[in-house]
Amino acid sequence: MAGIVSVSHKDLAQRRKKLRRQRQMKIIQAIWRTIAITGLTGGLLWVAIQPIWVLNAPSQIVMKSGNQVLSQEAMQSLLVISYPQSLWRIEPSAIAKSLQQHPTIAQASVSRRLFPPGLNIEIQERVPVAIAQTSPAPKTDANKQQASLGLLDASGVWIPLEKYTLVNPNIKLPSLKVVGSPDQYQSYWSQLYASLSQSSVNVTEIDGQDPTNLILKTELGIVHLGAPSTQFTEQMKVLAQMRYLSAKIDSSEIEYIDLKNPQSPLVHVNQKNQKIKSQTP
Repeated sequence: MAGIVSVSHKDLAQRRKKLRRQRQMKIIQAIWRTIAITGLTGGLLWVAIQPIWVLNAPSQIVMKSGNQVLSQEAMQSLLVISYPQSLWRIEPSAIAKSLQQHPTIAQASVSRRLFPPGLNIEIQERVPVAIAQTSPAPKTDANKQQASLGLLDASGVWIPLEKYTLVNPNIKLPSLKVVGSPDQYQSYWSQLYASLSQSSVNVTEIDGQDPTNLILKTELGIVHLGAPSTQFTEQMKVLAQMRYLSAKIDSSEIEYIDLKNPQSPLVHVNQKNQKIKSQTP
């Protein structure tokens, strides 16, 4: 029995000694980890404050729209950045938000580039769907001020033409033209354009100067829609059904098509100011 007790005490002593060694190893490992992390953090901080990580000139910034790299002139017209500036003090999210305030840009993403130091910027331009003319161009007096031209996207954002062509000099201008102040058609533009884009009738011009009568130039002739309403889709469907007019009436005789009431469309002809009620198929 005494032998058993003696062996048990010996085993316990060895276990305690082993546990002490394990604790010592853990303490040593923790110390080394702390030293390593501190050294790494200090090294990264030292590297970060070196002069190399500074934005000194616009040439360190690469701005792309899709696969196209924007020119320095276009880039500088969009960016407001002071030089020199520590790369680590720059806030990419703030620059992206600033870029998206420009009417030409729908989305923007900005990231720091470490090698070589600089910024990478990706932008997504708005897609223009119409040329916007704020007022009719003067016909007689060449010295009068020219009408202001811009572009519209599908949501109705007005984009200055010169700013868009600076960013995208190879732009192919839309064939659709809109005349009038954006304030006059902003509230209904999205709905109107959606209806036009789904119609089989080609529309070349929209005149929104008269708030009581929206006028379209179409392949079938001049069309009066009346005051802007929720009837755009129905009016365009009726207009598509009136393609038969070209077989019954010479287009030169048509003064305009009246779709103010799409349930009862009218065709106004030039000859004796006669009105012909259309029969839609």
